[in-house]
Amino acid sequence: MATTIPGSLVNKTKKFFMGMPAPTGYVPGVGRGATGFTTRSDIGPARDPTELPEAGPVGPSPQGSSSGAPPAKRARDDDGDGEDLNEANYDEFSGYSGSLFSKDPYDQEDEDADRIYNEVDDRLDERHKDRREKKYKELVEKFHKERPKIQQGFSDLKRQLAEVTEDEWQAIPEVGDMRNKAKRNARAEKFTPVPDSIIAMNMNYGQMNTSIDANSGLTTPFSSGFMSTLGGGGNKSGIMTPGWETGIQTSSTDLDLVKIGQARNKIMDMQLTQVSDSVTGQTVVDPKGYLTDLQSIIPQMGGDLQDIKKARMLLKSVRETNPRHPPAWVASAVLEEQAGKLQTARNLIMEGCEKIKNSEELWLHAIRLHPADVGKSIVANAVRSCPQSVRLWCKASDLEQDIKDKKKVLRKALEQIPSSVKLWKAAVELEDPEDARILLTRAVECCSSSTEMWLALARLETYENARKVLNKARVHIPTDRHIWLSAARLEETRGQKDMVDKIVSKALNSLRTNQVEINRDQWLKDAIDAENAKCPLTCQAIIRNVISLGIEDEDKRTTWLSDAENFEKENAFTCVRAVFAVALKEFPRKKSVWDAAISFEREHGTLEDHEAILLKACETVPEVENYWLMLAKLRFVNKRIDEARETLKDAQQKHDHQTEKMWLAATKIEIETDQFERARALFAEAREKAPSARVWMKNACFEWCLGNLEEAKRLCEECIKRYDTFYKIYLVLGQVLEKMNDIQGARQAYTSGIRKCHGIIPLWIFLVRLEESAGQVVKARVDLEKARLRNPKNEDLWLESVRFEQRVNCPEMARERMSRALQECEGSGKLWAEAIWMEGPHGRRAKSIDALKRCEHNPHVLIAAARLFWSERKIKKARDWFQKAVNLDPDNGDAFANFLAFEQIHGKEDDRKAVIKKCVTSEPRYGDLWQTAAKDPANWRKSTEEILLLTTNKIKVPT
Repeated sequence: MATTIPGSLVNKTKKFFMGMPAPTGYVPGVGRGATGFTTRSDIGPARDPTELPEAGPVGPSPQGSSSGAPPAKRARDDDGDGEDLNEANYDEFSGYSGSLFSKDPYDQEDEDADRIYNEVDDRLDERHKDRREKKYKELVEKFHKERPKIQQGFSDLKRQLAEVTEDEWQAIPEVGDMRNKAKRNARAEKFTPVPDSIIAMNMNYGQMNTSIDANSGLTTPFSSGFMSTLGGGGNKSGIMTPGWETGIQTSSTDLDLVKIGQARNKIMDMQLTQVSDSVTGQTVVDPKGYLTDLQSIIPQMGGDLQDIKKARMLLKSVRETNPRHPPAWVASAVLEEQAGKLQTARNLIMEGCEKIKNSEELWLHAIRLHPADVGKSIVANAVRSCPQSVRLWCKASDLEQDIKDKKKVLRKALEQIPSSVKLWKAAVELEDPEDARILLTRAVECCSSSTEMWLALARLETYENARKVLNKARVHIPTDRHIWLSAARLEETRGQKDMVDKIVSKALNSLRTNQVEINRDQWLKDAIDAENAKCPLTCQAIIRNVISLGIEDEDKRTTWLSDAENFEKENAFTCVRAVFAVALKEFPRKKSVWDAAISFEREHGTLEDHEAILLKACETVPEVENYWLMLAKLRFVNKRIDEARETLKDAQQKHDHQTEKMWLAATKIEIETDQFERARALFAEAREKAPSARVWMKNACFEWCLGNLEEAKRLCEECIKRYDTFYKIYLVLGQVLEKMNDIQGARQAYTSGIRKCHGIIPLWIFLVRLEESAGQVVKARVDLEKARLRNPKNEDLWLESVRFEQRVNCPEMARERMSRALQECEGSGKLWAEAIWMEGPHGRRAKSIDALKRCEHNPHVLIAAARLFWSERKIKKARDWFQKAVNLDPDNGDAFANFLAFEQIHGKEDDRKAVIKKCVTSEPRYGDLWQTAAKDPANWRKSTEEILLLTTNKIKVPT
């Protein structure tokens, strides 16, 4: 029989796969990044060779056959001669993979059937189209999120190229030629010493043995690791691989299995020696049963078999060395339990209990390892052996199911250990109140140092007996504050209010006498506990006596205000009021303390509490006019108009009619109550007694809102004669003249204001808008340029310039203005917010990231980012960012308007009410859209909520 030798064994330079067929799916060059292509020679001619000519078969046809011949059938698309009807191509549901009727003619019925089936498929496809497209979109978004494009990963780095200077750009090194670098820069050859094993293995490489064996014939060893025995007459023939008993040819370089076995025995002997007893010199391991015992271990905790066996032997050695050591028995039992040998663990632990009967741990583990019925007998022996063990008695009680049996066990335990508080507590919990009181009476005699027992007994006794019990408790435990505080609570519940403060004060003196350190924080926590226990008098007494401990005089105000904030966070409002009471008594003239107290009552107190603190503030510090105004407003909001008027009259008498705020507040009350004549009279009186530019302006606005434009114009002109540097009167005069269609007069008013009041931006903006409304676009643009030159780096002027160009349909100019504005005012949140929405839908995200980097905590940027999330339908993120905006700047009315518009579409009714409530509480005054609605004379008497709704209607849904 001839044998073929692979070419790679004869010629080492020839690859082994040469001449072999290519594997399935192999594409040449794909490993190097090459892509395949198709040529005309690969696909053949354009005409399908299977098509038949329309004239019929080749060759002469009989006469008349052209007219009577059957119609030609449709050509088949496959290259085979017939249909492949093999069973391998058959499916029970869809049939054969090919068409069974492809040879038949395709007539009109077939076409109609195909059309109907296609229409049915299209209809079924449309039914699930939305769901399929939504699912596909989610998969695409998830894919892009998990595997973003490379250009997205470098987008932030590309934006940083704008900051590269020309010098840095020139300093970038040129790209060198990196092709064939390894071949052009050949590295020095390295020589590695060949191991001896390789030399020994290749000693006989390439040698041929021509000797003939009598049994097997010609034997030829090859260096590739197998022996080929070629013989004609022997019993052995074929390829013989070393390592098998048949046909083995062993050389001097093969492994010796006998030596391997000897080494294994030697290693086993060393392991047995290591685990032998170091004290007696005798091994604790059975060498003969060592291996078979290892195989029987089935660990339950996932531990190593060898580690468990080693631990078992070590613990056995410890037990034999010191049999009176309880942890050794416990550890052995736990080890066997984890190894799954529960019975062995029980035997070990019981053996330990017999040898060490006074060990509590051993008995407890023995009870745990045994069932409940066996555990009862074990615990009985345990309490006889360890009658002073509280844990064993408690375990014995837990094993009992009947309440009566539990009581019997605990009473036997108390006979043995009458001083155990734990046993007394367990026994009392099982009794009814009357029996519990009897037990506690005995318990306090046996455990006189237990505060819990005294307090529990006091709670079960009557008032008189409780006082006696607490007095005895103070004698036995003079260093515990809880007994004193319980006595104070007891007196408060009985209506003895005068005794509460005395008991707390006496408690502090007694504890100091007994060398007890007074911890201020602990006492303040006790005050919170007293409030939670519905004992406000005890709480107030504790704070009055403890709040000044360990605090310097200069630190009292700040420390007490901090304590009030901490109590407010804990919802301990009684403690907060007690702190403010002490602080106001100590600092009656400090405005910061009064402000904190008033703010607390406004947020958490009732109407009566709020009014009471305001009245007290007005009496104590009458020179602070804000407190009078707050009191008048509180009464006016609650429909107590006459009381509000009296409050303002009292305030004017205190301040000798010299404060404009009081007069303006009085006029506002009359305006809100439709008493316009009284309001006009008050304005006239105010102009005489407390003349100021603000009073004149408010009077002019009042006449403007009533429609008396001539009177408003006269008041503005008189005010300008008196106060020509008050810029707001120029704004009012200009708007009044615009209302009267006097464009030239309005222009003159704004120009005069600009000359008199330098740097006032609203005057420039109103002048530009006036020119724009008059159709003077060029004049308006010139005024904007002039304003920017006189007021450089002003964000409001730049923003107005951008919006002006957008209003006159010059988007290119608007973008140019925005680019210059961001260069000049790079930290302006208004400009960045406008720039975000000037970008296209795909560029807004990048622009918003840049804006947040420049001005992260600007409310305008936060609103723009929230609207961006809104446009992307990221509802939760949008709501969070709107919440950040209104919290950051509650005076911005546009933030509340955008938030409410968002909640009207995507929120619930409670969410909308929360936004409106927060807006009414904050009373915002700023914002472009907000001021447009609030300053409109048509809305001069509308409330904050109504202004919010008007502004919300102007908000457009972002797209």
